[in-house]
Amino acid sequence: MRYRVTHTTAYNYQQTVGLSYNEVRMLPRPSPNQQVIDTKLQISPAPCDYRVRSDFFGNQVAWFSIREPHLTFQVTAVSEVRVIRQPAQTDLGHGIGWETAREILRSATGDSAVDARQYTLDSPLVNADPDLAAYAQASFVPGRPLPEAIHDLMQRIHCDFTFDPEFTNLSTPLATVLEHRRGVCQDFAHLAIGCIRSQGLAARYVSGYIETLPPPGQAKLVGADASHAWFSVYLPDLGWMDFDPTNNQTPGDRHIVVAWGRDYSDVTPLKGVIFGGQDHELSVSVEVENLGL
Repeated sequence: MRYRVTHTTAYNYQQTVGLSYNEVRMLPRPSPNQQVIDTKLQISPAPCDYRVRSDFFGNQVAWFSIREPHLTFQVTAVSEVRVIRQPAQTDLGHGIGWETAREILRSATGDSAVDARQYTLDSPLVNADPDLAAYAQASFVPGRPLPEAIHDLMQRIHCDFTFDPEFTNLSTPLATVLEHRRGVCQDFAHLAIGCIRSQGLAARYVSGYIETLPPPGQAKLVGADASHAWFSVYLPDLGWMDFDPTNNQTPGDRHIVVAWGRDYSDVTPLKGVIFGGQDHELSVSVEVENLGL
């Protein structure tokens, strides 16, 4: 499927901003499953410095500065991508047991396994604490094939937790999400990652978009979409495999990948430093347009 994604972030400041430095991770990354046909950033006011680089995880990062006084600031990423559907993993009972996968991951010397081991460690927003290990235990029963264990964990999170955009924000601890069983896609991805890392396995955070469909008979509203998050697990015999606990599915050709990292802090869409403009209003809109095959 081909998609055009338009992601706009706008700030309106009460006081003038005299100078700002910014990093943007809103440009989709190419992969064997995703072809980036075109992608560009529209920035207002126009930056005086601008460059694009790859970060440690291979994500596309645009860096720029704005040195003229301004009361409004807007970044719009417009991207066209082609997403290739992956073969469905129908036989979740196929594959090595999760304990065996853990031992292979610990001892393997190949590049992919060595790279994956960094995702077994704690990260700024995800700590593999005993409460997460306890929640994960029901899925990671002895001898269970790793894909089946992860799929079961995804289903349990989907069933046990309520999607509530009013309950959490970026500073809400994962322990609070676990206690109250509420949160958003970012929280559910972090929760799953913490559970998986508590078992000594590798899991990473994936940011991007998902095509949403309007109710039958209704037109899709422009800007009704939003950024999305899910997680990916390293299976030594299969490679990385994605899971979306918010929607209880393994991503196919409706998920568009922008970036991945240890957690949300590695893939923040827009962050920076400003001088002035302490009080502001923020607005974010996303449109995912299906362009067909």
